[in-house]
Parts: sequence; C-alpha cells; structure tokens
Amino acid sequence: KKEKSEMHDSKEDPRMFQKGRPEYKSFSYNKFEPVETLPLEEGDSILHSVAVCNGSQSPGTITDYFHKLSRLPVEQHAALVSKPGFNTLGRCTIKNIRLFSTSDLIDILKACVRLVVPPTHPLLNACENEFCRRVWDMNLDQLLLVADCWRCLERSVPSYLSILFSYANMHWKDLTLPQFVQLVYIIGEGRRSPTDLTQKVESMILKYLDSFTLEELGAICLGLFKSLSGISDHVMRKIADRVSLQMEDMSTYALVNVLKILRYTRMDHLRILKELGKVIPARIPTINIQGIMHITLTCSSLHYFDEGVMAAVAMSLPSKVTYCRSKDAAKFLWSFGCLDYEPPNEEEFYSSLIEQMHRKLHEFRKFPEHLLTGLLGLAFVKRYPEELIDYALRDEFVQKTRGSKYELRKDLFTLSKSVEIECPSYQGSRLPPQLYQEITKMVLDFAEQEIYVRPEIVEAVSLLESMLGGPEYVKNHMILPHTRSSDLEVHLAMDGHPIPFNSKDPIADKKLKDIGVSLTDDLMTQLIKGRSTSQSPVEVENEARTANQEREEETGTPHAGNRAVFSGGALIADATLQVEPKSGRYLEAPPPLALNRQPQGVKLAIQVSNRNHYCYSSKRLLGLHCLKRRQLKQLGYVVVELPFWEWFPLLKRTRLEKLSYLHYKIFDPAL
Repeated sequence: KKEKSEMHDSKEDPRMFQKGRPEYKSFSYNKFEPVETLPLEEGDSILHSVAVCNGSQSPGTITDYFHKLSRLPVEQHAALVSKPGFNTLGRCTIKNIRLFSTSDLIDILKACVRLVVPPTHPLLNACENEFCRRVWDMNLDQLLLVADCWRCLERSVPSYLSILFSYANMHWKDLTLPQFVQLVYIIGEGRRSPTDLTQKVESMILKYLDSFTLEELGAICLGLFKSLSGISDHVMRKIADRVSLQMEDMSTYALVNVLKILRYTRMDHLRILKELGKVIPARIPTINIQGIMHITLTCSSLHYFDEGVMAAVAMSLPSKVTYCRSKDAAKFLWSFGCLDYEPPNEEEFYSSLIEQMHRKLHEFRKFPEHLLTGLLGLAFVKRYPEELIDYALRDEFVQKTRGSKYELRKDLFTLSKSVEIECPSYQGSRLPPQLYQEITKMVLDFAEQEIYVRPEIVEAVSLLESMLGGPEYVKNHMILPHTRSSDLEVHLAMDGHPIPFNSKDPIADKKLKDIGVSLTDDLMTQLIKGRSTSQSPVEVENEARTANQEREEETGTPHAGNRAVFSGGALIADATLQVEPKSGRYLEAPPPLALNRQPQGVKLAIQVSNRNHYCYSSKRLLGLHCLKRRQLKQLGYVVVELPFWEWFPLLKRTRLEKLSYLHYKIFDPAL
C-alpha cells in the first residue's frame, strides 16, 4: 500500500480533472471505461480472416476487427501486437487509410491506445499523417480526442498539435470551459506554448476563474508550467487569490501544480504561502515524495521560510527517503540549506538523504547538476561528506558537467573553494588551477558590470572614501569570489585609525560617480520594498521548462527584471566514473580563526546587503550568505553589515545622516 501511495503516475495523475464533468467523455480517452472482454479464440479467428482475405475487407470491417481485438484480455495485448496477422491488418489499414471515415479512424486510434501499440508503429505514422490532412474537416471535440489519444500513446506529434492550435485560434470564441481546460492540458503535455494563444489563454482563465473546479484550476496551472507558457502577474495573483481561500478543499496534487507555476512566475503571494503553512503540515505524511519535494522547493525558491512546513517535511522524510530520485534528494538538501534550516531530527534527516545520494550515484552520471545541487545545500549548513565531494571534483566528473545543459562551473567553484576554506584536512580531488582562474575571471567580469555599480554600493563606497580619507582606504571587490557577492574591505589599526591598503583601485578607475544613477522615488521604492525574491534551478526542475529557467528556480538566481535591484542573489545550484565513493564520514571544519587583531589591526568585510540575501519578509539570512559570513570569519575578517532595512531608507536622507551611520558601523567598538 505504501509503495502504491509513493508512485506518481505521470500519465494518469494529470488527467484526474477529466472525472469532474461528463463533457470530458466527448473529447478524452478513458482507459478505465469498462469493456466486455472477448475470449482469446475470437482474436485468433479475426487474424485468420485477415490472412485469408489478404486485407480485402471493407473499412467498416477492419474498424470492427480493431475494436474487437482491443477487447481481448489485457495480458494478451503485447503478444497480439507482435503477431504477423496484426501487422497484416495494419498494412491493410495504411493502404486504404483515405477510405476510412474520420469516426472510424478515431475508433482505430482508440483501439491502438487500449492495445498499447508502440508509439513508433507504422500504423500510427500513417494515422498521424492522415489526421493532419483532415484537421480542417473535423470538429473540435474530435481534434481534442485525437490529441488525447496521442498523449496516451506517448507519441510526440508536434505537427498535429501545431495545426490543432491554429484551428483553436480560429475558433476560440466557440470554446466551452471543458474544451478550454482540455486544450491547456494538451498544450502542457506537448511541452510547447503557442505564442499566439498566450493572451487568449489568459483572458479565458479570467473569464472562467470562478467556474473552474479546483482540479481544473490545478490542471491549467500544470499545463502552463509544463509548456513554459508565460503568465502575467495579474492572472497569477487572481489564481492564487482563489486558491488561498479554498486550499483546504483542494487535492494535494492540484495544489502542488499551483505551487509549481507560482514559483515559475516568482510570485510573492503572502496569503497563499501563509495558508500553505496552515494546511500542508498535517498532510505531509500522506503526500508522495515528489509532491513533498515540490512543496519544499516552492518554499526555498521563493525564499519563504515556514518552520511548520519544513519541520513536517523533515520528520516525514527519513521513512520515505528510499523513494527519492537523485533529483528529489538533491532538492531537499538544497532547500533546507538555502533556508538555513536544520530540523529537530537533523542527524537522521541529513544522514538518510546522504545515504540516498550514495545509492543514486549512478543517476548523477547522467544528471551531474543534481549532485552539485545537493552538495552545495549541505555546504550551506557546514556539512561536507568527503567521498561525495571527492567524486564531484574528480576530472572525470568535471568533464561530465561540461556536457550538461546547465552552467555548472560556478557551482564546482563554490564547492571546491568552500572545502578549501572550511575543511583544510581534505585530501581528495580538487579543481585544476586553470579552471579556478577561468571561473574567477567570469565571476569578476560579471561583478564589475552588474554588482559593483549598484547604487546602494556606489553610495556606500563614495561616502566611506570621504570619511576615511580616500580610495586607498576602501576596496570594493569580492573577497570570496566563489560566494558571488561583493564586499567593501576596510583595514583599521589597533588604535582605530584607518590603514591605507588599496594601492590600485580598478573600480575607482571606472569613474563610478559618472554612471548617472539617480535615486528616484521609484528606484527607492524598488530597493526598499522590491518585488518577490526570486524563486527556480536548480529548477528548478526539469520539472518541464527551459533548462535555465528551471535551474534559476531551484537556485534562487534573481530574475532578469530584478537584477538591478537585487544584489548577488542566491547561489546557482531546481559521468561514467570508474570508482564510486563509499558512504562515509564528514570532513571536520576547524574552529574559526581568532580575529585579526595582530599589530596590523582589524580587517573589516562590510556587507551591503539587500532583500535577496534574506528569507522573504524576514531578517533570516539565506544559506549562501550564512556560508559567506562564516568563511569570512574563518579567514580572520570582522563582518560588518549595512542591512537593507537600515541602509536603503538612508539613501534618500542627508549626507550627514549617512556619514553618521557609517561612522557608527565602522568605529563603534561594540560592533
């Protein structure tokens, strides 16, 4: 029973909405519809007749043969399809295919679904071509039914779908509510979004929003998510409004589909997230592992921390962990690390997931991004499983990452450098120096263009230079490039006086004061209030979507539209190797070094933080930024923060107020 409850049926689960209205029977295939089973002898008789007549039967007779053959005992279907007589029947159908009526041809296709005819069978090739030819002579119910049959047969039919979408576009005003939902389902299963329908789909969602069943609403969200269909904030917010009011009445499967599109659109809908915290924890033990993963990933992608949800997930997971795919295990580790949450059962929780990572090691050869996702999530909470790290940093695995559809070099860089700082006793594989240099240059080039020039950082640098005595006293750079956010470095002598150390300031050379950043009211509103934190990557998933989009979801990389507002963002994290690591020990991280209070003084690492460094609507640091501060301290720096809730409002205040604030932050002994 448990095994069954954990299994996700990717073909049937998305079709549950079809049970909600009788109209769906007209344009969807129901595999559970009861049929009278015929004796096996009937099938032998039919195949014998086909052989004797050598395919000379009428289209009506052939259609009847297919119908009867599909009613033979299910356990005989595989053997039947491979028999010469069935192939003869198929050749006869192909030869005379234009003589069949459309309804007869649809009946043959339905029989093929029941018989589980292989998707590449020649008969299906001929049927697809013929249906493409007849589209404009068919009605919408027939077109949707044929598309549904192709889905049941797991046959990719891009040409047919393209014509179907054109037909639907021309007859849009005639679509009924069930036809519309079925069409969006088909769009999702086809994994492509017809751009000319986007606006019409949104209008139809708004038109029928209060009339959809909750299962239909979930199906629409899944269709949009799978097809990468863009959806406006307005429509997404309307959907979330309704779901937040009726969440208790919604099936978990439908709710998870809403959460998928919510994280895809990076929607910061606080009501739905708060309601999730009330409804979901009690359900967690009954949800299958993939559903739990999507719930957890939604929270981490949106940087939303709800301890009740996360604790319920952590308590339930060890008993379910063997059902985790490599992707699931990695995203659980990422999500908990991203939110910097170590649950009450942390040792059991983490050990069970790390063991599952070892068990699924063979999957990482095909999906190297998942191993890095999991290891980075562990690094955020200062856990370093030695054998898995050694495996991930081997040359063979690094070569595998080059073939991935994701950019994984920065992930390797962050992992390897973190191990170097926090695990000095580590003796395993390391990245080659050339790769270090290559990635460092890539990260620093991006920082110069996108991070160092942000107005809140430029203002802080300018004021610090004035206060301390010039550009030689402040360095705007990345002390730890692998953490991908900037630092303002300041050195103080033991008597508190600033020490000049920045002999060459490449940032000053760029004349930042001439970039023309104006602190307008609109910009200040964005800086202080902003939009939602970014999700997506290590989306994430897969879970069907563009590779980079899914990766962004899983890692919390800022959306392009927010890049001018958010600093750094969260980390991007949603091979055939000859030797596999054994399940094993953690690397021990050394205690932090004593603060650099030698005669040369103190080194300050000033953090100009922003909302994207924190959990949503909170002062809880995300995992990457916890890791960064921890490592800065390990290297002897004193971390001083200019938190966004203090610094951003000051940007519009007087110069004197800003200087007074910075003086307090830099020189107050208590800090």
